[in-house]
Amino acid sequence: MIFTPVTFTLKDGRTGILRSPDPKADAADLVQYLYDTAADTPFVLRTPEEIRYTVEGEERFLQNVLDSCNDCFIVCEVNGHIAGNCHLSFNTRVKTRHSCSVAIALRKAYWGNGIGTAMFAAMEDIARQREGVIQMDLEFIEGNARARGLYEKAGFRIVGIHPDAIRQEDGTMCALFAMQKKL
Repeated sequence: MIFTPVTFTLKDGRTGILRSPDPKADAADLVQYLYDTAADTPFVLRTPEEIRYTVEGEERFLQNVLDSCNDCFIVCEVNGHIAGNCHLSFNTRVKTRHSCSVAIALRKAYWGNGIGTAMFAAMEDIARQREGVIQMDLEFIEGNARARGLYEKAGFRIVGIHPDAIRQEDGTMCALFAMQKKL
């Protein structure tokens, strides 16, 4: 799905652009972005060592998303660099097509600048345009207070807890929280 670009001002005064990725131009930066976000925080599901994506594979993934009517992938570009991305996936089965799933991550250098808020607004607009979609779902790892605050600010509420779903690299067991926003 192609996303119509949106320009906005970050809290620090810089300009951000929410847009669809360009598979050829953005794939290498997005592979590095995956590594960076895994290294920035223990609250993503991959470790840096697990990032084994290739530029060619990322190009294929991005093109598949752009060609899909059930997925929307948005990057945030700041000064020519990808600051973050989000992914909205619409469920297509009869019993679940009333909902969509959300994923979001930002490079640490861009935290606290309003990018996540802008991304959630964009994803919600897209979800509201989809006939029959009445809720958005996401998950976050216990201890990720920044993300939880952003998600609650965007209107999500905790609806379930999966205890000990995540084992951090230091052995700490963490719950996985399910959140939902009614549209």
